[in-house]
Amino acid sequence: MIKLLALDLDGTLLNSRGEISETNKNAIRRAEEKGVLVTIATGRRFRDALPVGLELELNAPLITHNGALLKYAQTLETVAVSIIPNDTIREILRVGKEFGGDALLSADPKGKGVLLYDRVSDENVPLQKYIEWSKRLHGAEAEEAVHHVENLEDILSETETVHVSFSGACVPMAELEMILRSELKSCVNVLTTVYTHLNFTLIDILPPDASKGVAVEKLAALNKLRSENVMVMGDNFNDLEMLEYAGTAVLMGNALPELLERDEFHTTLSNDENGVALAIEKFIL
Repeated sequence: MIKLLALDLDGTLLNSRGEISETNKNAIRRAEEKGVLVTIATGRRFRDALPVGLELELNAPLITHNGALLKYAQTLETVAVSIIPNDTIREILRVGKEFGGDALLSADPKGKGVLLYDRVSDENVPLQKYIEWSKRLHGAEAEEAVHHVENLEDILSETETVHVSFSGACVPMAELEMILRSELKSCVNVLTTVYTHLNFTLIDILPPDASKGVAVEKLAALNKLRSENVMVMGDNFNDLEMLEYAGTAVLMGNALPELLERDEFHTTLSNDENGVALAIEKFIL
């Protein structure tokens, strides 16, 4: 019996306008009423996922930063967190800078989180848009949510970093991903989220023990559940580990073609067709 449901956010629970349909909301409420723990498992930073967690009033901690931070939306209680050592961060920054990448640091896991950056290249339009979006999302809290600093390396001793990211067009980010994997090896976990139609790739660099799969398994264990009690839904590469872990793994109809080729996963309708609600109805209700 399914007792834990973990939903990816962008491309899964959220439609292409960034909204949660009433149909999906109602399905989630009904699952919770049936005794199922429901959470989101997202690559978003905690602060960026917080509005959704509060809107849905979820009964489980949010899985954010691709699994590096488990934290309740309502109380800000931290359940589990993984931190990247400063020496490793310096190495990540060195590799990224040599490539010409613009790094973002996600820090302050004890609070709501802060996004730190020291430069954004003129040609990196996707990153410029992302920072603008993040500031708009947090409105009155924009100043405490997104900080520009003179040099990222200089502030490492002042904070704890949950993850580092680089983003940009698909082709250069694919090259940077290979370089990061080659140079950093087992020191970190490198995850990518690819949006081909937007020509945008997000590279998340996490502690080696952090992923959505590890976090979902951790949350299941805390509630004395096994993989067969877990259902997950996703659409992108950073969902793969949790899809492989769960007893019931469901891909969105809009998932990447490489994932949809995997016969062991169930499929549902797209994120614009209430695919989440359909799968909840089928497997839980």
